[in-house]
Amino acid sequence: MKQEERKEYYLFSPFLRIFHWLMAGAIVVLTVTGLLITKPPTMLFSEPTYSPLLMNLIRNVHFVAAFTFCAGFIGRVYGFIINRGDRLFPHFWSLMYYRDAIEVARHYMFLKLSHKPFLRNPLARAAYAGLYGMVAVEVLTGFAMYYMTEPSAIGGILFGWVNRILGGEYMAHVVHHYMAWVIILFAIGHFYLVVRSEFMEGEAEVSSMFAGSKLLRHTPADARDVE
Repeated sequence: MKQEERKEYYLFSPFLRIFHWLMAGAIVVLTVTGLLITKPPTMLFSEPTYSPLLMNLIRNVHFVAAFTFCAGFIGRVYGFIINRGDRLFPHFWSLMYYRDAIEVARHYMFLKLSHKPFLRNPLARAAYAGLYGMVAVEVLTGFAMYYMTEPSAIGGILFGWVNRILGGEYMAHVVHHYMAWVIILFAIGHFYLVVRSEFMEGEAEVSSMFAGSKLLRHTPADARDVE
């Protein structure tokens, strides 16, 4: 039997892990309900009032999922503050970051058999930073539309400027809709790359989002980020 030594690196706080799975569930719920809101299906009932009542239910589920997602993000921010492993974002100021990113990209394109070990590789860091930017757009445009009927309320004051900048509620809806599709494409790519990494590198990429730790054979190039 072959024995192999690995070192455990604790990365992700419970706050980040809870938010990750909340976000995964919310993306599914928000996508399905959002598509139904955008293009309601034709529903034939013996009693016509059932149809608008069902759409109200779908909208309410969409809103609950959105508020739940935002509540989870508050915990994510707290994890960012207290745990260094929650702060693995791209080092855009470092030349080495771009060299490492090219190396990882070549590996993903099957031009290189392997890349140096990372706790979170440069492309993943950039992708997650981009995801939070996309989420910010979704949250701002979503709440701008949600509160547009109450411009004098606190929500209207906090988010009303988004509609004004975009030129109206219709453009806020367009931006919200297409950004949702970008997030869906990101989720598909994320799923593929995580599963690929789990099978090809075998360093607990999937289980780390349950247990919080990664098990690496070699010292990662970014180990200082959590030490």
